[in-house]
Amino acid sequence: MARQRRSRDAPFIQTPRDARYHYAKRFGIEASYRLSEQSIVTTTIQDPVVRLLYVVVSLLLQNVWRHLHWEYVATPRRGGRRLWPWSFQEFINMLCRAAWTALAVRRAVPVNRPPDDRFYR
Repeated sequence: MARQRRSRDAPFIQTPRDARYHYAKRFGIEASYRLSEQSIVTTTIQDPVVRLLYVVVSLLLQNVWRHLHWEYVATPRRGGRRLWPWSFQEFINMLCRAAWTALAVRRAVPVNRPPDDRFYR
């Protein structure tokens, strides 16, 4: 009796349960990729190491957001936690505002005033 070869790329799906098992992993990967597009840096740098660094930072931000969402935003209850709405984009905006504040970035120049010492470092 010949053994049937099963490929990982294109499995032979016989039942709906097989389809659910096979494609459940894909949906998580695709959702993570869509989410990482919101936080990845747009650059023209061709260096693959720098580009990989940006992707890794994006995925780390994603995991930090998921952990904070689960630990501090979600409410424990019977049957699992209740996830309150807190979007990834809102988290990224919070981080940007915190970075601007920490780095003392000036986003506006006062009109009709001479530059003061805050413009020089």
